[in-house]
Amino acid sequence: MKKKALVAMSGGVDSSVAALLLKQNGYDVVGITMCLGVAEGSDSEAARCCGASAIEDARRVCGRLGISHYVLDYSAHLDEKVIRKFVAEYRRGRTPNPCIDCNRYLKFGNLLAVAHSTGFDFLATGHYAEIGREGEEYFLKRPRDRVKDQTYFLYPIVREDLPSILFPLAPFTKEEVRSMAQTAGLPVAEKAESQDICFVTQKSYRNFVQEKGLEGKPGLIVDMEGKRLGEHKGLPFYTIGQRSGLGISSPFPLYVVSLDVSTNIVVVGEKKNLYAKGLVAGDLNILTRDGRLPPVAEAKIRYGKKAACCTLFLLEDKLRVIFDEAQEAITPGQAVVCYKEDRVLAGGVIEEVLTWR
Repeated sequence: MKKKALVAMSGGVDSSVAALLLKQNGYDVVGITMCLGVAEGSDSEAARCCGASAIEDARRVCGRLGISHYVLDYSAHLDEKVIRKFVAEYRRGRTPNPCIDCNRYLKFGNLLAVAHSTGFDFLATGHYAEIGREGEEYFLKRPRDRVKDQTYFLYPIVREDLPSILFPLAPFTKEEVRSMAQTAGLPVAEKAESQDICFVTQKSYRNFVQEKGLEGKPGLIVDMEGKRLGEHKGLPFYTIGQRSGLGISSPFPLYVVSLDVSTNIVVVGEKKNLYAKGLVAGDLNILTRDGRLPPVAEAKIRYGKKAACCTLFLLEDKLRVIFDEAQEAITPGQAVVCYKEDRVLAGGVIEEVLTWR
């Protein structure tokens, strides 16, 4: 019997080609789109996943491939598991990464459970990542296309679930994927990529959290010595490394260095003050078979940042990461993801920045 694969289809090029490849490789393929209840917004040129037009694009692709397509309402899941946390993290003076939570709770949480409960052997997505196997051990690893590598967003996947997940794009580059879409005549072959947070259709995340009832309390902006430089509009509207929009004058550029929730103070400093040697992370997911981590590895503190050499200290439910070279703008609320060569070892949410000044 053919293996059955449920493909999460966002209406974009990547998930469409993932479905194409699986069908070409003999899988019994069904497409499914998570309707997130996201308004399209006023910018008709913006490519957004899981809006009404994206659902229609996914339906058209499935028609082209000759496979069934279904839509599930995930608007309540998005609100409960992603949006509420997104707003709550800004309230705490942290900068969240909702794409990670979407993968954790929606795609590789609820949707994977749906796949299991409805008789599918696999859940597949168009992520650029790879699942490797050595004997009976499965592991998450970087794909061939290192520029598009999305393993940073996928670290929360439970290790035991890896055998049930397919990433068909692992061997290909983005250019090759788009070329395959063109050759197959897929109607989304030329579609632009979605870049923004899908549920933030306002001009900025600040407008979004304000609409969700998060009002910032004004407070002081001070320098590294505690000298008052001005006033801020509320901690939720600032993030580590921010330079513009501070409303203060200085003979040299100033950046947000830290947000002190206890005193409602924004601390600013020079670029050199953004650098720190380490961090403490919690809410960990460890992907190694024995739950242990090597003492020396590499770690990324944001998606677009190159992994840097570091030393790892696993202390009960916390991970301390000390970098060989100081890293710029380590930000509480963002993720740190650890690697050994191509393998993803673990990841967690940054809770504390370790500075030695």
